[in-house]
Amino acid sequence: MSATVLYRIASVLLLLFALGHTAGFLRLVPPSPEALAVRDSMNNVHFQVGGRDSSYGNFYRGFGLFNSIFLLFSAVLAWHLGTLAATAPQAIGFIGWAFCLAMLGNLALCWAYFNVVAISFSAVLALCLGWAAWIVGSLAAARS
Repeated sequence: MSATVLYRIASVLLLLFALGHTAGFLRLVPPSPEALAVRDSMNNVHFQVGGRDSSYGNFYRGFGLFNSIFLLFSAVLAWHLGTLAATAPQAIGFIGWAFCLAMLGNLALCWAYFNVVAISFSAVLALCLGWAAWIVGSLAAARS
C-alpha cells in the first residue's frame, strides 16, 4: 500500500471522526437522572474567568467544538500529506511522524476516557499515519 493511499484513508477517517465526535457530543442525552443533574449543574453554575461569565457546560461545548475543528484540520493535513507523498516525499520530513505521535496521544486519551468507537478510530488512524510515515521515510532515504 502506498503512503498516498494511507494518508487518504486517514483523511477520510478523520473526517468521519470529526462528524461523529461533533454529532455525538452535541446530541448527548444524559442516560440517568444523576447524569442529567450533572449536565444541568454544568450549564447552570456560572463563574467568572478572565472577566467573562463562564460555566463548565460552556467549556465542554467550546472544547468539544475546538476538537472538531482540529479533527477537520487534521483531515485536510492528511489529504495534503498524501499529495506530498506522491510528489515530494522529502518535504514531509518529521511532520509525518509528529502526526502519528499526536494520534498515539489521542489513542491514549481515548483509551483512558472514551468508548470503543473513539479507541478504534484512533488506533486505525495511528496505524495508517505511522505506516505512511515509515513508507515516506524509506522513499526519502532512497532518493537521497
